This record gives sequence, structure tokens and C-alpha cells, in this order.
Amino acid sequence: MLLNIHNLSPLADSGRLGTVLLFLLIDLFIKGAETASQAEIDRHLEIGRDFLARGQLSDALTHYHAAVEGDPDNYLTYFKRGTVYFALGKAKFAISDFSRVLELKPDFLAARAQRGSVYLRMGDYENAEMDLMVVLRMDPHNAEANMHFSRIGPARDQWALCVDLMERGDFNTAVALLTQLLEVCPWSVTIREARAQLYLRLGDRMAAVSDFRSVNRLSQDSTGGYYQLARILYDIGDSGAALKEIRECLKLDPEHKDCFPFYKKIKKVDKVYVDAQQAREEQRYADCIAAGEKLVKLEPDVPMIVYNGKQLLCSCLVKEEQFTSAVSRCREALDIYPDPEVMCDRAEALIGAEMYDEAIAQYREALEVNDSLQRAKEGIEHAQRVQKQAERRDYYKILGVKRSATKQEIVKAYRKSAQRWHPDNFQGDEKKMAEKKFIDIAAAKEVLTDPEKRRQFDAGQDPLDPEAGRNGFGGGNPFQHFHHGSPFQFKFHFT
Repeated sequence: MLLNIHNLSPLADSGRLGTVLLFLLIDLFIKGAETASQAEIDRHLEIGRDFLARGQLSDALTHYHAAVEGDPDNYLTYFKRGTVYFALGKAKFAISDFSRVLELKPDFLAARAQRGSVYLRMGDYENAEMDLMVVLRMDPHNAEANMHFSRIGPARDQWALCVDLMERGDFNTAVALLTQLLEVCPWSVTIREARAQLYLRLGDRMAAVSDFRSVNRLSQDSTGGYYQLARILYDIGDSGAALKEIRECLKLDPEHKDCFPFYKKIKKVDKVYVDAQQAREEQRYADCIAAGEKLVKLEPDVPMIVYNGKQLLCSCLVKEEQFTSAVSRCREALDIYPDPEVMCDRAEALIGAEMYDEAIAQYREALEVNDSLQRAKEGIEHAQRVQKQAERRDYYKILGVKRSATKQEIVKAYRKSAQRWHPDNFQGDEKKMAEKKFIDIAAAKEVLTDPEKRRQFDAGQDPLDPEAGRNGFGGGNPFQHFHHGSPFQFKFHFT
């Protein structure tokens, strides 16, 4: 519009002219802002392309976000951001961007092909089929669309077969087929969760946890996902990992109605469990036993938490040489979960209780679960040696000390036993019996106070056995001449 300033009255002139100039300034400002805004958008797109070329996807995504915000009606900008989401494996965001592209430009085949590909990876066969059919009607020779479309039917059939196998209880075959299916549909929550549940049924807890974590990531790390993962981890006995996941839930919602009370429970249980493990590592076996008993009572309705407690009791009771109780607790743990390491602990308890055949059978059972378990292989050999040794003398029993006794405790027990069974205290036949007992006591002291001889004995070999060809005092048993009578009087002095 042109303004004829000559027709303005003197009074109106200054007012009207000011208004016109103001509008002109505003118009210029808006046009300048639009120009600056477009330049800024182009700059973000260019930087985004550079980051994308270098494989720095997260940085590229940041600039594509800015470009979309600057021009929310540009279908190409949405498409570029969608491809980055696709590369990052963020399926839902990729679907959203590709769908927005198709709203703005319905005939953009590249976006429809990409969306169909994402749907296939998500295991959404129906939507994948619809998108890819549209692409192939308009571009029958599209190689990528043809490839993805050809996979839909076999994938759908394989999923149906997996469902049938799961219903019939053929879990191993189902896991193998689900693993194949995940190569085509890696972003399928349904398929991955199904495999996770099967891993639990098969006892492969770590594989199950890995799949459940993937499920949570695919579900966009929600409070519900963290809570579900924490519950699963807790139910399989991993209270430490459960505590970590429930804390992630509370970061999103500190007062979450499910996560907060569950957090308090897990924290209490995990502290007892950690205390018990630490006591075992520090060889405070009595404290370990007390904590294990407490853990069993804390969660009687969660089998794997109970298992953790009984497994610790099994291990620490063996170390404390409470073999009868250990055999029982180990069996209770194995009734919950057949861990070959616990089987080996129980076998050690059976050896301590002098039930050698049962111990060997338990080691062999452990090898049936894990045929490469070296501890079980060595355990069988050890049990057989100790069984043979048991037919001779047990120096620990002779002195009445534990196998973990210190040298000071052994010397103290020796003095007490030697004073009691000194042959000078007896007459007649009793003197002969005392002589034999005294010889065994002296031999026990020699072996158990000599580190090398004690190591040999603990390994199942008697260092004083003449048949072993070992030379002690006088060759073989240093007191063997006492067996044939001795002209010497026993005059020992104990200091």
C-alpha cells in the first residue's frame, strides 16, 4: 500500500506516520526472523548430517530435534530424524516420525518402506505387510521391500510353531526357534519376553535377565518396566540386581506406589545376604551361619531367596565342620535349585561325616549337570583317597581336633591326650592298649604340626604309611618299633 503523505493534516501527520513506520519495522523484523530461523534450521541439518556420517548418532539426533522444532511441517526433517531413531533401535520413535512423514506426504515411498521394516523388526506382521504391499504396488522392483516382505510369512509361521512348542512343554526347541526368529524381529517385546520366560523354566537365569532387560529397553525404560524387572530379578534370587533396577524406577517416580515399598523390602534382604557373603569371605563362619538363618526366615515365600540362605548355610556349615547339619542344609538348597557347586559342598560334608560312597555319588551327580566341573572331578579322587585313608588312622580324630585347627590347638590337644594315655599310667593289657594309643597320638602330633606332612595328609595321603615308601624317623613310621614291644620306659615331660 502506498501512502500519500501530502493528504494528511498537520495534526494527524505525525501520529499516522508513526503508526505506519511501526508496522513497517514489525514486518521487517518478522521477515528477518524467518530468514534467521531458516538459516538456523539449515545449520542444524548440516551438522546433523556430519554427525550421522561419523556414526555419532546421539549427537546427530540432538540437531535433528532442533530442526524439527524449527520447522514442524517439513516431512524431510522428520524422515531424517526417523532414520536416526531407526539406527539407534528406538522403534516407537521411528514409527512416530515415519508416520508423521506420511501424514505430510502420503506418497513418500521411502518412509513407508522404512516404517514397514520397523514393524517387521517389532514382530508386527500385519502392519508390516500392509506398508510393504503399498510400496510394492507402486514399485514392484524395490529390492529391500521385496526382501522384508518375503520374511513376513515364514516369521509368522515360526511364531505359531513356537507357541505350539511352548504349550507342549518342548522348551529347548522353542528357545532355539525363538532365537532364530529374533534375528528377523529383534525389537519384538512379545518374542523376547517369551524366550526370557523359557530361560527361567530351563534354569538359565542370566540369559533370562538379559532378555528381560532388553524387554524393558524396548518398552522405553518405564517405571512399570523397572518394577517388573526388579520383581523378576528378586524372584530368581538376585537381590543386588533387583535393588539396582528398583532404584531406577524411583529416579523416575520417588513415591511410586509399587516401587517404593518393594525397595524397602529388597534393601533389607540384600543387606543380610551381603553380610552373610562377607562373613564367609572373611572366614567368620559362625556369623555367616547366623545371617544365613536370618535370610531364610526373612522371605519364606520366595524360593530363590530361601535358596540363597540355605546355600550359604550349606557352605559355612561345611567350613565350620558341622557336617551333619551341612548335609541337611545342602540337600534343602538342592531341592530348590540343582546347583553343581552346592552338590560339591554337600559332597565335602558327606566326606566329613565319613559317608564316602555317598560323597562320590554326589560328585558324580554334579558332573551330570556340568561335565567340565573340575572341582567335582578332583573331589571324586579326593573322596576315594580319604576313604582309603579312613581304613587307617585319622590323625585329627586321634587328637580330637577339627581339620581347621591351628598348630597351637594341635599341640594343646596332644599334651592333653598324651598325659591321659601315657603307658606309665596303666598296667597289664591296658598298658599295651595305651602304648598303641600313645603311638598314634605321637604320630598325629608329628604329622599335624609339620606343614608339609599335614598337607599330604589333607590331600588323602598318610606321610607315615610304610607302604607309601616315605621315610620318616627310622623309615616309614617313626614309632613302628613300639608295635613289637619296647625295652624303654616312657618318661615324657610336658612343658
